[in-house]
Amino acid sequence: MADKRTYESILYEVDQNRARLTLNRPKQRNALSLTLLEELQDALWEADDDQAVHSVIIRGAGVGFSAGYDLAPTHLARPEDGVKRRTGRGIDDDTWMLERFQRCMRTLWEMHKPSIAQVHGHCLAGGTDLALYCDIVIAADDANIGFPPLRNMGSPPNHLWLYNCGPQWTKRLLLTGDSVSGEDAAKIGFAMKSVPPEFLESEVEGLADRFALIDTALLAANKRIVNLGMELMGSQTLQRLAAENDAKAHTARAARQVFKDFAAKGVKQTITERDAPFGDGRARVEGPERRDADGRLLPPTD
Repeated sequence: MADKRTYESILYEVDQNRARLTLNRPKQRNALSLTLLEELQDALWEADDDQAVHSVIIRGAGVGFSAGYDLAPTHLARPEDGVKRRTGRGIDDDTWMLERFQRCMRTLWEMHKPSIAQVHGHCLAGGTDLALYCDIVIAADDANIGFPPLRNMGSPPNHLWLYNCGPQWTKRLLLTGDSVSGEDAAKIGFAMKSVPPEFLESEVEGLADRFALIDTALLAANKRIVNLGMELMGSQTLQRLAAENDAKAHTARAARQVFKDFAAKGVKQTITERDAPFGDGRARVEGPERRDADGRLLPPTD
C-alpha cells in the first residue's frame, strides 16, 4: 500500500520503490510559493532517508508542471511574532530571500537519490528552475518551456540553463523570454528526452522501475560524482551569483515599474501587455523563424 503524507501544497506518496511528489496548487497553475517549496524540501529529505525509496518523481497536478514563482504578496506572509523581519527592499534583503527559495530547490541537487522531473503543459520561470535541479527531465512533446518574466522582471535566481543548454541557446531564450516546446527542449538539452503526452507518465515510471533495480548506495555514488564534476565547473558558485545578480536586476527601471503595474492594473493585464509584442513567444530550434503579422511562428517550409 502506498505511504501517503499530508501537506498543504504538495502530495507525497511512496509506492513501488519511488516517492512521487506532486505540486498540488492546480488553481494557481502550481505557482511556487514559499510554503510549497518548504514542504517540497521536507518531503525530499524524507524520501532520501526512506530506504524503500530508490528515486523521486516531481510532477504537477492539473494542466501543467508549474507556471513559475508565486507573485501574490500573501505567499511571503510572516508570523506575527513581534520580530522585525527582512522586507526585501534592499539588495542584500532581496538576495537573502532569493537564496531562501534556492536552498529549498537545491535539496534536489544535494540529496543522494536521483530525481526525475515529469514535465507536462506549462513549465515556466521558476518551474524551469525546479525542473533543472532534478537529475533528469522528461517532457511531453507539447510542453511549453521558458522564462517569459525575464522580459521585464529580472534574471534567473537559479542558473542551471548554461550547464544543460550551452551558452548560445541559454542566451537565445533568456535574453528574449521566448519559450520552446518539450520536443525542442530535448533537442537543446533542457530535457533528456520528450515523448508524446500520452506516454509521459509511463516513460517516467519505466525509468523509476529501472532505478528500483539498483542498490541505493550505487545510485548515490553515480549521481554524486556527476554533480561533483559540475560543481568543479562552478555550478554551485554560479547559483549563489545568480541570486545576487537577480537582486541587482530587480533595481532596473523596467523591473521597478512592473511591480507598480501589478498594483495598478493587476498581474494578468500587466503580463498580457508585456507579452503582446512577442506574438506567441515561441522560438524554433530547427529551421527559419518565419512569423505572421501577429508574431506567431509560421509552419516550417519543406
